Amino acid sequence: MKDWDGLVAGGHVRAGVELSRLTTYKLGGPARWFCEPSSLEDLRSVAVAARARGIELVVMGRGSNLVISDEGYSGLVIRLGAGFRKVEVDPESRIVRAGAAVSLPVLARRMAGEAWSGLEFYVGIPGSVGGAVRMNAGFFGVETVDVIRSASILNAGSGSVAERAADRLGLGYRTSNLGPDEVVLDASFSVRGGDRDRIAALMREAIRWRRDHQPGGTLNAGSVFRNPPGDSAGRIIDALGLKGMRRGGAHVSQKHANFFVVDPGGTAQDVFGLVWDVRQLVLDRTGILLEPEVRFIGFPRDGMGRPRRGNQD
Repeated sequence: MKDWDGLVAGGHVRAGVELSRLTTYKLGGPARWFCEPSSLEDLRSVAVAARARGIELVVMGRGSNLVISDEGYSGLVIRLGAGFRKVEVDPESRIVRAGAAVSLPVLARRMAGEAWSGLEFYVGIPGSVGGAVRMNAGFFGVETVDVIRSASILNAGSGSVAERAADRLGLGYRTSNLGPDEVVLDASFSVRGGDRDRIAALMREAIRWRRDHQPGGTLNAGSVFRNPPGDSAGRIIDALGLKGMRRGGAHVSQKHANFFVVDPGGTAQDVFGLVWDVRQLVLDRTGILLEPEVRFIGFPRDGMGRPRRGNQD
């Protein structure tokens, strides 16, 4: 299909947009189609049109947990625009509503500046509100499920919008019940009044902890694997002596074993291969099947198959 047959969706649909600059790994090829809608109307029109034409779509936030294939993505990539970056606080109910494209650190700092407490932990998560809802993002002992009240969800197939209460989002450890056709529009959170100095001190402590325990200033996508029940993926990988393990231009961080770092010249395929290799080694040696927390876009089946079952060493 050469074009959208004259479809105009707010003038936002473009072809061949490079995605590497939009991810923290700075890797990956172009999107066949790309849209950055600024309003619900634009988003609804392009999403419904894509589904009607059989075009696969993926919504990306700040690209902090994505690995885009070197060949790119053959469907439609949607990145929510300025209309989804609004933040409103109701002082009486102590509820803040934030658009899905709002940066989590920005949200945390704004609330701190207005002496609202409860969202300080978001300062250490380089993602967006939409991603936080979809993945139940957490840091420093607090998760999204602890503060969220509800989220507005668009069904990309039908174009309908529904407000879903927190207890209907299926939030668990780094997961929710949101389907691939569902797009987070905004979310509401509970906050409480607090002391600016104490809030700022807590945020500094969170940032300091992250700097001390996680690799900074490098190309990575945060935690690669979800922690298995009762254990830590980083501890398991470290215990197997896999820190520093390399696949092409990607390697397991020496600072935190659940962070995989890319060197200059590294490729998305290097990252994919390293994640697969580590996953297979952990399964072979411990019997534990680690599940990726990062999302693989444009790869076969948009992710990893199940590794072969082998004998434990």
